[in-house]
Order: sequence, then C-alpha cells, then structure tokens
Amino acid sequence: MSKAFASQADLQEKQVSFTRLSDNAYAYTAEGDPNTGVIIGDDAVLVIDTQATPVMAQDVIARIRGVTDLPVKYVLMSHYHAVRVLGASAYQPQEIIASQDTYELIVERGAQDMQSEIERFPRLFRAVETIPGLTWPTITFQGEMTLWLGKLEVKLLQLGRGHTKGDTVAWLPQQRILFSGDLVEFDATPYAGDAYFNDWPQTLDRIAALQPSALVPGRGAALTTPAMVQAGLAGTRAFVSDLYANVKAGAAAGRDLRTIYKDTHAALKPKYGQWVIYDHCMPFDVSRALDEATEYRDPRIWTAERDKAMWEALES
Repeated sequence: MSKAFASQADLQEKQVSFTRLSDNAYAYTAEGDPNTGVIIGDDAVLVIDTQATPVMAQDVIARIRGVTDLPVKYVLMSHYHAVRVLGASAYQPQEIIASQDTYELIVERGAQDMQSEIERFPRLFRAVETIPGLTWPTITFQGEMTLWLGKLEVKLLQLGRGHTKGDTVAWLPQQRILFSGDLVEFDATPYAGDAYFNDWPQTLDRIAALQPSALVPGRGAALTTPAMVQAGLAGTRAFVSDLYANVKAGAAAGRDLRTIYKDTHAALKPKYGQWVIYDHCMPFDVSRALDEATEYRDPRIWTAERDKAMWEALES
C-alpha cells in the first residue's frame, strides 16, 4: 500500500489574520497556509494570489469588504501553482495579470499541476468542486509592468527565477512594501519542486536590494519591520542553499536519490524541521535539486502519478 502524502494528514484549520501594513496594503495569512496580498488604491483593488478555490476566496473578499467598497479590478498571479490561483473567479476581476513565463507554464503543465496539487494537499482545496477550471491571465508582461491605482504606483517585477521561472513580485515603491509570492517564506518550508536552485539566492539578493520596509511572504506571518524582512530573506536563502549543497555533495559522491533524500532530510531537520510542511516538501525539494545538479536544467512536470511514485520510493 502506498504511503500517504504527509499533507493528507494535515487536517487542522488555521487561524486567519488580516494584517494592515499601510493605508493601502494588507496581508491575509493563516499560520503557514498560502497567503494572499491586497493592495487598495484610489479607485480599485489588486489581489495578489487568490486562495485555491472560489469558496476559500470568499473569506478574503469579506476581509476586503471590511475596509473598502472599491472593486477588485486586478488579480496578480505571482506564479502558476494551483493553490495560488484557482480561486480567481470569485473576485470577478477585470484583468488577471501574470508574467509571460507563468502563462507558458500554465500551457505546458497547468492541468497536471492542478491534479497533483489537489491530491497532495486536500485541505487547501476546500470546496474543490467550485473551481471552474484553470485560471488564465488576460494580460501578460515580461520583466516589469506598472499599474496605477489612481495615484498609487504598483510595480510588478520579475526579479529572477527561484520558486518557479515565472515568479513575479508586487512592489509599492512609495511605501517600500513588497509582496513576494513563494520566493520568500517565513517559518515555513519552501516548496522547491519547480525551483531553480542556482538562481534563487541571487533573486533574493535583488529583493533585498529594494530594501523593503515590510514584506508579505508566500507563507508565514507578514514581515512588518526591516529586521523581520531581513530574517525572512535570510531564512529562505539559507534553506535553499543548505539543501542544494547537501544534494550536490551526495550527487558528487555517487549516491542514489533515496540515500541523498534520507541524508539531506536528517541534516536539515535540526535547523528547519519545525517549519510548517517540512516533511511534505522535502521529497519534492530533494528530487528537484538532484535533477538540477545532474541532468535537468529545467524542472520536469509533476503529475499525480509521478508524485505518488516518488513519495512511495522515498518515504516507504
């Protein structure tokens, strides 16, 4: 019998917080579950990452309506993962924005990703039957795009590859507030199944160079001071670097995936084992790291079948 995903035993509902970072910026967080960012301009609202289903998005909408009656005109997909984007229809946005790289990933692997994510982590897809299908952007860009919400400037930036090749951050330059998507996590294990380990630390350096005074990570509490921002960046950078170094050392020694996984899981657990979803992420993270360290520059597509085969091989 196959060993169930660690996340299939994760059934406890999390306490939601809706944190005000400024007159214009809010963070919807839930103890390590996927975060949503909200930017309120003079005439419209931008939502960054939507929650996983339209029913789950309704709670975000209720929080928004507690602070503004302005329409949600824009949704930004920080990247393509299903848990981030499949609630978009609930907002009835005028436009859904993504990087061109994210669009290409949806074309290439969006359907497979949707199936695999739902099977991996069912609690994060409450009322899954309400998802109308894949979320497709109506606007794509490359590199940089500026939105004006009245007089409020919002920069959408691709600062480099990391969590995926399409990663996009939202930046309020007037207030130095950044919404990072899963490029940055806080007290939460980065999922790296679609990552670029060689690139990710440099991308974090580019985020640091903006000198954010506050940052909304992909998972974990809103980082409300420069010191907290630095801690979030440092923790994410350390995890990515430590994991990749361990995997590369195992590959250089000629060890197989299962041995490298067991060694890396044990080596990193004292430092990161208390972070949420550690046991869930590690098989995917090590598998991708070994791919990148050996023969696959770009991430292979995760299907539900590949998920299960990998999990059983490493966790049995």
